[in-house]
Amino acid sequence: MTRPTATTCRVRMALLALPVCLALSLSGCVTAFFPAPETTSTPTGEDVADSLRPFYEQQLIWEPCNDGMQCSTATAPMDWENPDAGDIELALVRKPASGNPIGSLLINPGGPGASGFDYIAQSVDAAADARLQANFDIVGFDPRGVNRSTPVSCLEPAEMDEYLYGIADNERGSEAWIAEVTASAEGFAAACAENTGEFLEFVDTVSAARDLDMLRASLGDEKLNYLGYSYGTFLGASYAELHPKTTGRLVLDGAIDPASSIYEVNEAQAKGFESALAAYLDACLGSRDCPFTGSAEEALSTIGDLMASVDETPIKNSDGRKLGASALLTAIIYPLYFPAGEAWPQLSEMLASVMNGNAEYAFAFADAYNGRLEDGTYDNNTTEAFIAYNCRDYTHNADPARMAEEAAKLAKAAPVIGPYFGYGDIGCAAWSYPDGAERDEIHAAGAAPILVIGTTNDPATPYVWAEALADQLESGVLVTYQGEGHTGYNKGSRCVDAVVDDFFIDGTVPGSDPQCS
Repeated sequence: MTRPTATTCRVRMALLALPVCLALSLSGCVTAFFPAPETTSTPTGEDVADSLRPFYEQQLIWEPCNDGMQCSTATAPMDWENPDAGDIELALVRKPASGNPIGSLLINPGGPGASGFDYIAQSVDAAADARLQANFDIVGFDPRGVNRSTPVSCLEPAEMDEYLYGIADNERGSEAWIAEVTASAEGFAAACAENTGEFLEFVDTVSAARDLDMLRASLGDEKLNYLGYSYGTFLGASYAELHPKTTGRLVLDGAIDPASSIYEVNEAQAKGFESALAAYLDACLGSRDCPFTGSAEEALSTIGDLMASVDETPIKNSDGRKLGASALLTAIIYPLYFPAGEAWPQLSEMLASVMNGNAEYAFAFADAYNGRLEDGTYDNNTTEAFIAYNCRDYTHNADPARMAEEAAKLAKAAPVIGPYFGYGDIGCAAWSYPDGAERDEIHAAGAAPILVIGTTNDPATPYVWAEALADQLESGVLVTYQGEGHTGYNKGSRCVDAVVDDFFIDGTVPGSDPQCS
């Protein structure tokens, strides 16, 4: 049977509430948290304070790398409000345009915490099609806190194994279980604070959006051209809110609704993955190799029973790790990010193996998602960066009674997936720095037209979020993709690809939603 590997396909899977010992809610910073614009002008037309000019006017030094690409490192202030407090580094890679370049196209694959550097360096063809590569220098970057840029650093590999895959001794949701999970979260937070230092306070989306404008200027572009997937849509929308004057052509694919509450985010994702799982089962039950019988509802119930079974009695793997419900949830969710049918045969094999008491295939899926290599090390710091951003980007309330009430609602809304999406606030309650303000809409008043792509059965970023963001943005234009899987561009729809390419290359804005398929 085919084994999944930790490839760059994973970086497009960007907005999942990672099931560590519990689900972390996803959101971002808020409009009210954005700083006011500055007043002096740079050569590229952006208004910045004089103290920030050295960053905006820095000359990037590009060196050959990655088989015909170019790599560089930019310097940014650790604290944009206090640029004398110290500097951080931002890693960049670009593939020069094969034709006459219009300018740079910066791409963020999501997360928060996914490596844009690796995404472009290893799979530029998945990020942008041939038309965009002919007309733009394709630029990948690791946001602050991520991978090759100045990173968030927390745990050693063995400690990360325990954090991601450790099995709690007590019943999920019980007082003793909450105490166990709280202790784990407190240990993780303390390690991040100790190993990352004061920089940890400034790993947030608003700071990353300000970095993005500095990168635009350093690349010599008057306006930002940007393609953001999943969480990258929130980063792009935040940029437009902060810097509407330098917003060029932005495409936000797999959108987040910045105004959703934490519970609404959890509920939408739980229902989204359950819907995707049901779509898989509808197709599976008509195939010869399907491990389920009966109706789709009966098969969903079987998977729910399987989840409950490994939650109560984990399956021991050959390497000594035990497969509990959180790791199995990751293994189930992993293939649901891909377009309809693409990874469904492997999902069937994985579920069949777990039902037969074998954890190996499930751990292969979970490890691929988490970036864990065969030798037990991790190929990036995605988990650490993911948690760091989300703990700074939204508010948290770890009141046990409130969490229990919301957990019950999640279990009712999505009976298979929902029971494992609750109690997410525990993960950030012990974070070393206070969280942000309440969530709010992003309008980006005065920005150029922004395309917002929504896939109708996207499990990670539900279609309703794309509708909401396009409606909130003063210049938002919704592009609907009738399909399955996470995100829509460069996934096989010639309609979506043509709309995006025409927009980036010619500035063509659809007069109405093209309703692509």
